[in-house]
Amino acid sequence: MRTLKFLFVITILILFSCGTNNSSTSNSTDDFKIDYEKFTLDNGLEVILHEDHSDPIVAVATLMHVGSNREKPGKTGFAHFFEHMSFNDSENVPVGANRKMIPEWGGSRNGGTSNDYTVYYEVVPKDAFEKIMWIDSDRFGYMINTVTEAALEREKQVVKNEKRQRVDNAPYGYTDEIIRKNLYPEGHPYSWTVIGALPDLQAATIDDVKEFYKQFYGAKNASLVIAGDIDVEETKKLVEQWFGEIPSGPDVEELNIDPVVLDNTKSLYFEDNFAKLPELRMVYPTVKNYHKDSYALNILGEMLSGSKKSPLYNVIVEEQKLAPRVGTYQNSSELAGEFVFRVRANAGTDLDEVKAAIEEGIERFETDGVNTDDLKRIKAELETNLYQGVSTVLNKAFQLVQDNEFKGDPGFITERAKLTNAVTAEDIMRVYKQYIKDKNYVMTSVVPKGQLDLAVADSKQATVWIEEVKQDVANEEVSQGEEAVYEKTPSKYDRSEPPFGELPVFKSPEIWKGELDNGMALYGIENNEVPLVQFDITIPGGQLLDPKGKEGVANLFSDLMMQGTKTKTAADLEEAIGLLGARINMYSSSEDLHITGSCLTKNLNETIKLVKEIILEPRWDQKEFDRLKQALETSLKGSEANPNAIASNVYDQLIYGHDSRFGINGAGTLESTKDIFIDDLKAYYKNLSPKEATFHIAGAINQSQTVEALKPLKEWKGERITIPNVDVQPKNTGGTLYFVDVPDAKQSVLYIGKLALSAKDEEANNLDFANEILGGGSSGRLFQTLRIGKGYTYGAYSGITEREAVSPFTIRTSVRANATLKSLEIIKDMVNDYKNSFTDTEVELTKNKILKGNTRAYESLGAQLGILRRISKYNKSNNFLDQDQDELINMTLADYKAIIDKYITEEDMVYLVVGDKATQFEQVKQLGKPVVQLDIYGNKL
Repeated sequence: MRTLKFLFVITILILFSCGTNNSSTSNSTDDFKIDYEKFTLDNGLEVILHEDHSDPIVAVATLMHVGSNREKPGKTGFAHFFEHMSFNDSENVPVGANRKMIPEWGGSRNGGTSNDYTVYYEVVPKDAFEKIMWIDSDRFGYMINTVTEAALEREKQVVKNEKRQRVDNAPYGYTDEIIRKNLYPEGHPYSWTVIGALPDLQAATIDDVKEFYKQFYGAKNASLVIAGDIDVEETKKLVEQWFGEIPSGPDVEELNIDPVVLDNTKSLYFEDNFAKLPELRMVYPTVKNYHKDSYALNILGEMLSGSKKSPLYNVIVEEQKLAPRVGTYQNSSELAGEFVFRVRANAGTDLDEVKAAIEEGIERFETDGVNTDDLKRIKAELETNLYQGVSTVLNKAFQLVQDNEFKGDPGFITERAKLTNAVTAEDIMRVYKQYIKDKNYVMTSVVPKGQLDLAVADSKQATVWIEEVKQDVANEEVSQGEEAVYEKTPSKYDRSEPPFGELPVFKSPEIWKGELDNGMALYGIENNEVPLVQFDITIPGGQLLDPKGKEGVANLFSDLMMQGTKTKTAADLEEAIGLLGARINMYSSSEDLHITGSCLTKNLNETIKLVKEIILEPRWDQKEFDRLKQALETSLKGSEANPNAIASNVYDQLIYGHDSRFGINGAGTLESTKDIFIDDLKAYYKNLSPKEATFHIAGAINQSQTVEALKPLKEWKGERITIPNVDVQPKNTGGTLYFVDVPDAKQSVLYIGKLALSAKDEEANNLDFANEILGGGSSGRLFQTLRIGKGYTYGAYSGITEREAVSPFTIRTSVRANATLKSLEIIKDMVNDYKNSFTDTEVELTKNKILKGNTRAYESLGAQLGILRRISKYNKSNNFLDQDQDELINMTLADYKAIIDKYITEEDMVYLVVGDKATQFEQVKQLGKPVVQLDIYGNKL
């Protein structure tokens, strides 16, 4: 569960495109649309059904028209808190089943809360469809009688941990609160954050929960979308059975709020304990969602900063070198909108200079006007985004449910596309003058602690409420508690758990292979659901080929290669890619270098020509190199304040050692990158060879069409490259607890693990299977105990990194500071007991969860690309997924115990705690392990 501004994957910036002959779009070339059927139950629940038989899965999304905008001062954060409460118990579903059973059926589930709504969603294999009807309808209409004091108190702790993790322990975490308090008048529904204030949450009572439910959780205050492999007539009957008896609820009064008008500009500063870089935001009040001007404002945001030719990028990044990037964008919600300027500047940069640069960039835009090529590029990119946004059944469900509830039209995607496509240069200049030019705004200067001189002059101090975490945890201990005693709500239907339907059979996709004359292997999957392709060129080596002492070369190299070609500047290249509606990217990983891309199938030929130009005609622009190196320094400096980044970097050092390439951040360190020069990148370029490289592609294209599109790459030549063999040896850190101090941290980040095996190891699958019960998602024991049972964390998981080198098995979580020791004790005991507590029941659960999960795991083009990568990198057979399933089915209890005994052994594990030393250092010593203190770079103190 999470708070969110916009949950939906589909961008509001979409544009009509030619139709395709698939189940989700019309055949007309005039409009793009999602086919659906809508009906309304007698209780007022609006239901939208969409058929998509491409995969044997079903997505369900229930949107409640209640977000934080329905709360009252003094009771903030309640919509989000109630979302958490809804996932606990209900009358006809076993205790804890909502969180535990769905993953065990092979499904996924979650929810989200925004200013305006709360949404609950699931994706399950087809055979669990009626089970989802049962569990989802019971959560919706039959949960309120099951709420207990224990459940209330436990969920309070979970939400507190979410806030600590996302707000209190995060750089710039309080900025949203500052902006809302000052942009909106006191009492305005958007004047507080979605997650709310912890004192308000702590004061919540069962009566508050029941009142909220009765007021907002009626059937006529919701929309339900079911999308996927369904039969419409049969589904209608099931919806009537499971959802038809839910009470209608009272009428919820529509909110009519006058647009926000600021009488003056407000400038505020805040010293951030976790920030290492100064950040400036300027926020203007604009228009709400679906307003006719929102479409032009969206494009205005892209115009101002979304490309290397944009005025703000040129002034702030290129000319004045104040920051690595700048963002401008429109946020539209149900009641109001905001246009945001956001710059996270280089270390030590005076934000007065940033403010002046923004003003200069705006003036330049006003003088030059709208660039028609830019407008053409943006619309081409939006054409591709349209299809990407409806490429999964869950994404389509989100789009349908949002537009139905807030516009009354599930198919508004068609009209929105037309409205966006109709935006003209005159519209963009008009909204700029109407909402931005000479208008008042709220400005925040968030600066590192002790660097107030960087804040904009004459700013006033912002006030936020900051929690004091006390070591006394007696009042924060929670438990499952007793089940509620209540009389079940009468029903004319049997509301007990329905049986599974017919078992869907997962089949590995058909894979084709080939090879170009230059030695590059080809792997492909044809998928014609949408007219898109995604591709990836994997070149072995990656960060393993970094020169010793200059770790970070591969990372910088991949960035610089995208900054133009011999005939194109960085801005020209970006524009050429954008005009195709394509995306091309290059990045390095620990063992490989990747060139990735996506585009409409019709544009693949031209996109590949640009890929060829990028590979064979690098520009080697010194100015771009200098900019990228400065941006990297800024990024590395910023990560020094992030507890999760600190934990990840230090953990890798403890596992692999300071001298191993795997023990160093993939982007390098401030020390290793300071002496990297452009000649180092030119030397690295020699490693870019098609020998041993592999081209992977998934989408609406066959083998012969792909080979034809790849003709330009035949000019790419090169010799086979020798990849260094990294000898990975345990560093004898097991059995020791290491502590890194982050003063005043509200949570402790825990990493616990040991070196295990390579993805090429014959036991790799077995370890994955054996981990599923321990830390494989929300049904795992770690999550169920530390979050559901104790309320110590927002999430806890375990698993192994997939790479060719030997990789660690790792347990990860962030727990509230004053529960650090107790969490460590629970994890230690759980791992020690794991082998003995693993029974035939766990064997069957593992099989069921993974086998059924495979039906939805490979729906997207990205997931199918992942299949191809694993086949080529780890020498797997085309049907390895089927073989893996057979291996899983044949694993015995003895096999599981042997794997656990070999790889999940507590006494061999290194423990890392990143948290507040003042309150936790002495506490963790009670775990009984040697304790060593490290600095944030992993050096012993």
